[in-house]
Amino acid sequence: MSSTTSPASGVPAAEMPPPRVVEDLLGLVQLLNDGTVTRAQAPLVLPDDAPAPSADAPASVRWKDVIYDETYNLGLRVYVPSAEGKKFPVLVYFHGGGFCVGSFARPDFHAACLRLAAELPAVVLSADYRLAPEHRLPAALDDAESLFSWLRAQAAATTADPWLAESADFGRVFVSGDSAGANIAHHVAVRVGSGTLATAPARVAGCVLLYPYFGGERRTASEAACPTDVFLTLPLYDQMWRLALPAGASRDHPLANPFGPDSPALPAVLPPVLVVAGDRDMLVDRIRDYVAWLNSTGSKRAELAEFAGQGHGFSVFEPDGEAAGELLRVVLRRFVHGGAAAPAS
Repeated sequence: MSSTTSPASGVPAAEMPPPRVVEDLLGLVQLLNDGTVTRAQAPLVLPDDAPAPSADAPASVRWKDVIYDETYNLGLRVYVPSAEGKKFPVLVYFHGGGFCVGSFARPDFHAACLRLAAELPAVVLSADYRLAPEHRLPAALDDAESLFSWLRAQAAATTADPWLAESADFGRVFVSGDSAGANIAHHVAVRVGSGTLATAPARVAGCVLLYPYFGGERRTASEAACPTDVFLTLPLYDQMWRLALPAGASRDHPLANPFGPDSPALPAVLPPVLVVAGDRDMLVDRIRDYVAWLNSTGSKRAELAEFAGQGHGFSVFEPDGEAAGELLRVVLRRFVHGGAAAPAS
């Protein structure tokens, strides 16, 4: 009777112990000790007190899915306000999920983007990207660059997607995201500001960071005092960074900590930045420090909008809520439309 032997261990395959789980992320993603990753098909469970988002598309918005990167089969969802003959600013949106979970098709992200498109109003491009731990950072940032290559081609093409050709003002592109997606948006803005990421003939007019997911080895006061009755807790935060960062990297890695010991200096020229936080978010101190740091460069181009009583992810978990409505109508609309009244949707 023959047996097979693992070349790595020298142990007969029949005698090798089964793989064991070394990381279990909310029951959605499991990393095994042999490097295998398994994903559950169940959607992410929202906080217990979060109402189910409405997925009904407003009559004023149409949407469709397109592929922006054929190599990795990466797609985005295009949302366009239905107003003939009008050009709208373009909001490029990267979803959150700790770089490990999420999709533009998830009901809460879809509902949030529907509302953004309808009430800003704006053309919203909600993009997927490769997820960790199968694709650790910087894969997500590479995908963001691929998206902007696609966007440049759309802006330059005489045969662009007809929805975009009709409705998109490529001279007013805003790069945005929530949580991990806001981290991606930050790095896109830095690359645009430093000239390492070309966007012409499109123009990045601003950056919107919703409760950005930054890291660091040193605990801030708000992290140390993180309550246990919130969605983003310290154990979850640490776990997602372990799964997302390059193997062996600490939370001071430049892709996690924008002002870590090895992080590059910010370029002198950045687009205007709007940063949004909830004061019950464990990351609020890190977010406040980030805004103060941006403004210490002398550009004074960063604005912080802080919402009392709100935690991490509030505008996505409750896209139809009062705080999300105030964020959209009062803060985002003013920022995107330059202080002028937004056009009627």
